[in-house]
Amino acid sequence: MMVRSLGLGVGIAAAILALFWLAGPLFFQDGRRPFQLNFTAGAVLGSGLGLMIGRILQVPRKEAGHAMALTAVPGMLVMAAVGSHFAVFFPQLDPALDKVFGSLMLWFYGFALTGALWVARRP
Repeated sequence: MMVRSLGLGVGIAAAILALFWLAGPLFFQDGRRPFQLNFTAGAVLGSGLGLMIGRILQVPRKEAGHAMALTAVPGMLVMAAVGSHFAVFFPQLDPALDKVFGSLMLWFYGFALTGALWVARRP
């Protein structure tokens, strides 16, 4: 389970980086509505990942929290490094968006962990 979880975490981090590198300007538009949509999508996608992690990795329900924690760690570490060097990774984006990016990543992974813990605690 550990290797699969960590591998999935690296894959998700790579997908997030590719998504923001290719379509970053679409995520960071001026106004409240795009901001709200980004965080709503982050919550939905994170919750969905957390609720489905047991099925994705084929682990027992009680192990879902542990599996999601192992999946989240590589992504959170990578996103912390990216956030500290935001302008290097995303030169087409305003460097001041590093805080929004970091918040969005914490939001996504927090909801993923919450969803997995919910699954793990259900009887």
